[in-house]
Amino acid sequence: MAKILIVEDEKLLNEAYELVLKRGGFDVSVAFNGEEALDIVSQTKPDLILLDLRMPKMDGVAFLQKLKPADKYPDMKIIVFSNYDEQREIDEAFKYGATRYILKAWNSPSELIKVVKETLESDSKDS
Repeated sequence: MAKILIVEDEKLLNEAYELVLKRGGFDVSVAFNGEEALDIVSQTKPDLILLDLRMPKMDGVAFLQKLKPADKYPDMKIIVFSNYDEQREIDEAFKYGATRYILKAWNSPSELIKVVKETLESDSKDS
């Protein structure tokens, strides 16, 4: 069973993603900002992280900069998801280790499961 970490500061969205992914058969952990996520990653070493870009305390890009996934966790997949289509932030996220980017608003529960499974199965970085 693949381990997923959801990093999302909005409580209701965090709970919704957790429910959808657990129903999809994944082992799910949650964090509400980048600082919490760093602690959880060191403890659980998830296979995939669903990462919001805009959060308090530590945003998604700062989290990626500190995590250094390419160096420390080369097999970990990271899907950046946001309600904002801000190209500068997206480019930075890819620069620091994101595997894929999706807009939150466009994903139904079944689409989210599909994207997570596709990303876990892929060997290459894509957008």
